[in-house]
Amino acid sequence: MTIPNFLTLTRIFLTPLLIWFLLDHKLSHALVVFFVAGLTDGLDGLLARLLNQKSKLGAYLDPLADKLLLVSSFILLAWLSKVPNWLVLITVSRDILIVMGIATLKFHEVHVEMKPSAVSKATTLIQLMTVLAMLASDLLTLPRWFYMVLFVLAAGFSIVSGVQYVATGISLLDGQRRNHEWRRH
Repeated sequence: MTIPNFLTLTRIFLTPLLIWFLLDHKLSHALVVFFVAGLTDGLDGLLARLLNQKSKLGAYLDPLADKLLLVSSFILLAWLSKVPNWLVLITVSRDILIVMGIATLKFHEVHVEMKPSAVSKATTLIQLMTVLAMLASDLLTLPRWFYMVLFVLAAGFSIVSGVQYVATGISLLDGQRRNHEWRRH
């Protein structure tokens, strides 16, 4: 067990605690848990590079941990009327699309390298900032336009990265098909 993988697992195990606090309307408690989870997200990648501890397991666990944390947060923040439903629909649909795409590629025996693009990393960062801002909204009131800018940015980046993932998946699937056709001839 590498240190980065341990940190990623910690983030996964913090998600149920975050859910519990949100269901109990304890935003300040949820904020602390989400902040700690966010720190583990930053640290696991940094330590994996610095300690040369990148692993195949980590490449799968890290995005899974992000998705669990963010999807849970967005759904429950909508339930608490902190974020608009349209934003939840966009962010959660993107993650469902990504998981379904990976499953489809695996089913067709297409090699998938788990390496997020710059747009995908920016999407995750903006989504994290959006959740943090909403969890802190009872402690720090910002102008309504600020929240709307965050919502639009989170939605826009989610759509762009979702389209990028679909295009990449189609390209990989087409490459696999062409490779099979070439072998038959």
